[in-house]
Amino acid sequence: MRKIYLSILAIVCWTMMSVAAFAIDVIVVSHGQANDPFWSVAKNGVDSACKDMKISCKYTAPGTFDMVEMAKLIDNAVSQNPKGIVITLPDAAALGKSVKAAIAAGIPVISMNSGSDDFASLGISAHVGQTEFEAGVGGGQKMKAAGGKKALCVNHEVGNVALDRRCAGFKKGFGGPVEILGTSNDVTEIEKAVAAKLGGVDTILTLGAGLSGEAALKALEAAGKVGKIRLGTFDMSPNMLKAAAAGKVEFLIDQQQYLQGYLPVVIFAQYIRWGTMPAGVVMTGPGFVTPDNASKVIKWAAQGYR
Repeated sequence: MRKIYLSILAIVCWTMMSVAAFAIDVIVVSHGQANDPFWSVAKNGVDSACKDMKISCKYTAPGTFDMVEMAKLIDNAVSQNPKGIVITLPDAAALGKSVKAAIAAGIPVISMNSGSDDFASLGISAHVGQTEFEAGVGGGQKMKAAGGKKALCVNHEVGNVALDRRCAGFKKGFGGPVEILGTSNDVTEIEKAVAAKLGGVDTILTLGAGLSGEAALKALEAAGKVGKIRLGTFDMSPNMLKAAAAGKVEFLIDQQQYLQGYLPVVIFAQYIRWGTMPAGVVMTGPGFVTPDNASKVIKWAAQGYR
């Protein structure tokens, strides 16, 4: 009997250790794929924080920008009962039910990147990122000060509320006529769409450096209008940083997506250990990378931190 008891005890202990080994502390559900130049940096932040904090994490995202699929991923995360869930919030209406279900299940949620205007209404504890409308206003003011009179705002992810707010803020800060150009996230389509609009504008703002930013720059280069039409973009990519350092781009609006991935994990690590939780928006931007400081940022971008 004693041998049987010890065998059963050993099996129980092994099972508990196995469950603990495979338990996930924090699940990240993003609308951005980790192979995207922007989101790969955010995922680097997640991975670094998990390693530094010595907790287990999982990064998930739909294959394309798909709110139905993202809601399912949040529901799946809830079913795994982690100690915390980090989400992006590009569409509060589409994701609200799933977010509230997570909170009702006793799982705290932190939003990052998108959702600075909506997170509190869903009961989310804190948001890590920048306020999109205000960042757009800053970009518009800079373009106005540079002499811009008529602008194009290129939205490569139609339906993402955060990007809508960027264009709206830009329009307010710019003060003059701003046309919103909606495209897909296909760089060839973006380049063609921008090229078709070059005759009527002197200013372009794109909402993602690695996609619409680089595509718009190619359109300007092909038309021989680099420097004649001002170009600015949200976020950064290695190629756009080089373009800024060369004076081809007015500015890159830096929201520091590495921190957007890193900080929520750190917050949850402290919450798991001590029960601490910030309130409101933990700001990571906006900052402006210009031809004056771009060269200093390039080396960090090459290492996946900017």
